[in-house]
Amino acid sequence: MNLPYDIQKEHRWRLRIVERRFLLIVGDLVAGVASVALALLFWSARDAYYQFSVSFLLEHVPFWFYLLPFAWLMLLTELYNVRRAASWPETARSIGTAGLIGLTLYLGFYFTLATDTLPRIAVIFFLLSVILLTMIWRFLYIRILNSEQFLRRVLVVGGGQSGRIILQVINSIEPRPFSVLGIVDDDAEKLHTEIEGYEVIGAGRNILEIVQERHISDIIVAITGEIYGHTFQALLDAQELGVDIIRMPVAYEELIQRVPIQLLESNWILHTFVDENRVSGSYRLGKRILDIMGGLFGTLLFLVLLPFIGLAILLESGRPVFYLQTRLGRSARPYKIIKFRTMRTDAEKSGAAQWASADDERVTTVGRFLRKTHLDEFPQFLNVLRGEMSLVGPRSERPQLIEKLQKQVPFYRARLLVKPGVTGWAQINFGYPATVEETITKLEYDLYYVKNRSLVFDLQIILRTPVTVFGLKGQ
Repeated sequence: MNLPYDIQKEHRWRLRIVERRFLLIVGDLVAGVASVALALLFWSARDAYYQFSVSFLLEHVPFWFYLLPFAWLMLLTELYNVRRAASWPETARSIGTAGLIGLTLYLGFYFTLATDTLPRIAVIFFLLSVILLTMIWRFLYIRILNSEQFLRRVLVVGGGQSGRIILQVINSIEPRPFSVLGIVDDDAEKLHTEIEGYEVIGAGRNILEIVQERHISDIIVAITGEIYGHTFQALLDAQELGVDIIRMPVAYEELIQRVPIQLLESNWILHTFVDENRVSGSYRLGKRILDIMGGLFGTLLFLVLLPFIGLAILLESGRPVFYLQTRLGRSARPYKIIKFRTMRTDAEKSGAAQWASADDERVTTVGRFLRKTHLDEFPQFLNVLRGEMSLVGPRSERPQLIEKLQKQVPFYRARLLVKPGVTGWAQINFGYPATVEETITKLEYDLYYVKNRSLVFDLQIILRTPVTVFGLKGQ
């Protein structure tokens, strides 16, 4: 069957998530390059000897200065989440934080290295320019590309639990990632009813007709059971005509970068985490080298901070300064985690493991500051050097909590397939869970990391961690 219009041509400006992410990177890179050019013009105008010339660019400007646009992209890594990029408050906050981190890092280099080789005014001019230009570009992106004519037009196939969950996810995102035009379900009793605010407008046999009438660009298949033959054939026909067919778990992961564990079955876990995710030896080697380098750097910072933090703890609540506790590492191997003590010494009189809450009365005044800034985590770099932990991975948990949670949360032990981390995908996106429901959400982030882990992903998480620290998001 041929439709009377070209689907791909009609929807060419309705950008997919991957296309939006690529556009964001290109726009930020252009802003970075333009800022370097402006900084060079400003720099040369202040240099009476060289001024702006080829000799100035080759002899006077250090090579690393030309790499500043790429450093800016790394600082903005949090904003390549398309959902965050669509929100102006989050965009403005992240750009401002990236500029602050960039300035702090540069000043650190400036005051610890030979100052005569590092330009000060030119770098500050670059940072001011790139913040301004990126703000303008991102504002235009939000105002223009979030308008209706640039949004994908989506049809959801399946009005059961899977369909409800993906529609709840879509409704939770502001602004909306795309336009949902309706739901298709083969249950006749659901026809013309509403599910999560969207109408069931037909059955599987009506898919091609709906695609044509409502100019659908994407179909999300949210069917967990058997698909009727006519529905399956209609989906194939729609795909041949240029409509993008997306499985619900894939759409779920793309939208919120979590794994929908409540809809998964054991064979999916085995296929994903055993068959598909046997990481290479080069990844393991690269990750261990990264852990050693990061562990050494973190341990150095820990030793610098130790006298000040240790004294503050002693003055407020006495000994001990450190807190050692048994946690489970990869493959459920127990080890002793090392942290600065943030709670009273009688925090767990009964001996039973307890969750930390947002306003936990057991936390000391100094401890609250350490938790907010994540400074209490710095002794864990010793665990990283010893190989018990990694820089990046799921948060380590106590054996008692794991034993309890694995009975209540499906696939909870799957997070033990990798080493626990000082930081991680769940830590930077969610924080500390206080209930079973929040634990399920955090586990979805953990399993997303386990499924997609790579050195590039690890670096992305490490680069996003300072945003969490500067934002005082700890608990």
